[in-house]
Amino acid sequence: MSLFKRSVVSEITSHAGVVFSTLVVVWLSVLLVRLLGEAAGGTIGPDVVFGLAAFSTITALPTILSVALFIAVLTTVTRNYRESEMVVWFASGLSLADWLRPVMRVAVPVGVMVAVLTLVASPWAYRQIGEYRQRFEQRSDLSKVTAGQFGESQDGARVFFAEEPTKKGDELGHVFVRAIDPEWLSVLTAASARTETMPNGDRFLVLSAGHRYDLKPGSAEFRMVNFGQYGVRLESKSTADPAAEARAAAERSSKARSTFQLIEDNTLNAWSQVMWRISMPVAALVLAIMAIPLGAVNPRLGRSGDLLIAGLVALLYMNLINLFRAWIADGRIPFGLGWWPVHAGLMAFAMYLFMRRLRVKAPKDRGDRKPPSAGAATA
Repeated sequence: MSLFKRSVVSEITSHAGVVFSTLVVVWLSVLLVRLLGEAAGGTIGPDVVFGLAAFSTITALPTILSVALFIAVLTTVTRNYRESEMVVWFASGLSLADWLRPVMRVAVPVGVMVAVLTLVASPWAYRQIGEYRQRFEQRSDLSKVTAGQFGESQDGARVFFAEEPTKKGDELGHVFVRAIDPEWLSVLTAASARTETMPNGDRFLVLSAGHRYDLKPGSAEFRMVNFGQYGVRLESKSTADPAAEARAAAERSSKARSTFQLIEDNTLNAWSQVMWRISMPVAALVLAIMAIPLGAVNPRLGRSGDLLIAGLVALLYMNLINLFRAWIADGRIPFGLGWWPVHAGLMAFAMYLFMRRLRVKAPKDRGDRKPPSAGAATA
């Protein structure tokens, strides 16, 4: 490999690593804030936050890798123009088209990684995310309660608040329960609580040493009961395996199904998902090629405008992929006609930019200028 190719590959790789790590950190920061908010609201369990963050990051890696590769190639080409290194390469007999081979040495492995992620890893990650969320929904009301936090049942009929247990053998300390049924609004307080499972599989939250206050909305009827023990039914025994139900629910999502399963389904949503999985690795290669002419800038002009245009072109490309994906899902265009026009159009645009950058402009014709007169020359 020549010095030119080695330097280009090395610089693109280093830039891609920096951009990729930065994007992953930003993605994880935003994702963790959202997941922690869901955990605080009781939508998911605190124990699954990091698992969901890891699997969600896997699903985002195809887009992150494609964007990181595009930015790395763009910044590398732009830097060579800004620091006049391209003048040296051009004087050595190289042209902008010679960038294609070293860029593709980096882009092809990235495209293969994106293909593996979209076709294999992402569906598996979506299945794991679905199972995590489904299993949490199938937990009992008590298992969703964390000491020091409010939690509610899936239908919102009960709200729990519990403290840390103070006695050995208790699962929860002081407990507050608000329950709503068609006739009564009830509030229960107890010194401690534990769970019991009946022979038929029904589960109860047994409250000890507490009070119950019942109020009938719209009337003055009020009841107050003191109890030594009071059982609150949590859930009935399920006839199906919760893990199997979670897997089945996750499999029903088109994002979680394998590519072969989507092809066998032969539905519009399935083909739109196949289109997206095929488009991402192709988009990674097209963006890498398109970044070469987009990065060829005039070093005497400002750089902000060129980078802004390059970013808008890449954003338009990704939005067009999503638009055609939506059209396939709606049945407006068939899969065979919908998966390739965007890539072909952007590739044609990239070739046009290459031709424009490689074209040598002819010098302006100055034959219309009159030579100086003899008298003027003598003077």
